[in-house]
Amino acid sequence: MDKETKFMITCLLFAAICSSASSDEWKATVVKSIDALVTSCVVLPCSFSHTGGNLPSSRLRGIWHEKDGTKRNIYHEDPTLIKDNFKDRTKMLGELSQNNCTLEITDVKVHDNGPFCFRVELVRTENNDPTKDKFSFVEDCVELNMLTEPLKPAVIKPKTATLGEPYTVTCSVIHTCPTHVPKLTWNLDSTNIIVHHKDIKQGNWETQSILTVIPEEKDDNREITCTAEFNGGLKSSETFTLHVKRIENYNHIIIPAVVGIGTALLFGIFCIFMAKKYKNHIAELQNQEGTMWNRLSRLSRR
Repeated sequence: MDKETKFMITCLLFAAICSSASSDEWKATVVKSIDALVTSCVVLPCSFSHTGGNLPSSRLRGIWHEKDGTKRNIYHEDPTLIKDNFKDRTKMLGELSQNNCTLEITDVKVHDNGPFCFRVELVRTENNDPTKDKFSFVEDCVELNMLTEPLKPAVIKPKTATLGEPYTVTCSVIHTCPTHVPKLTWNLDSTNIIVHHKDIKQGNWETQSILTVIPEEKDDNREITCTAEFNGGLKSSETFTLHVKRIENYNHIIIPAVVGIGTALLFGIFCIFMAKKYKNHIAELQNQEGTMWNRLSRLSRR
């Protein structure tokens, strides 16, 4: 092996080592796979790091492109460089200066399955031209699972309701469109409804509607429906039958029993009173009879 060949091999090894060390500083964190409802929107969470240190957004250019072509952009700050079928449908939600590359895709189409990759370029302030510092994170791309039908809401409820007592039902739905959350509605008129939105991670969000009603007798066996309307107009619903339990009323047993006991008690007291009175009367008659016999006995001795 001649000196020239050895020199070339050494240079290639050095370049490979340097490239590896440099690329280790270029990192992206994305959700590898995420559901996307056709006609709705989807938000792709993304964060990244680069070799340029802390830079303002004006020194950074964020691009999203298809994995099989860095020039097939689905998002670019220059709209003329975006593929026609993605124009006016993508928006960078994240602040690049905060290393946030989160992307929103609206009016999702069936063919929007990806995979899509993020690319960052460090640019010169004076002319906005890219520098040599740029990187496409083709090993960390996002693939969309296309949903043509929306997920059904989940309903959590007690098995039965009690007449006249508060009854609370929770309806929730999972989605990936936090910028345009689903609207949950009930087929009941109630002002006591609380709505929550929460991030359940990995690009998934949950919208909850908590309904509280006071059941009446007419509500027994009534069907209650929770409907979710998603961005883009698609709807799904879940229905259950309300069973209202009546509070048992024992008055028809208690009142006659109390009246019967009261009557018996009064009759018993009356009987005792009459018996005592009769006994006193008999004793009085006996006393009178004894007195009469005594008088007759004295008269006969005379």
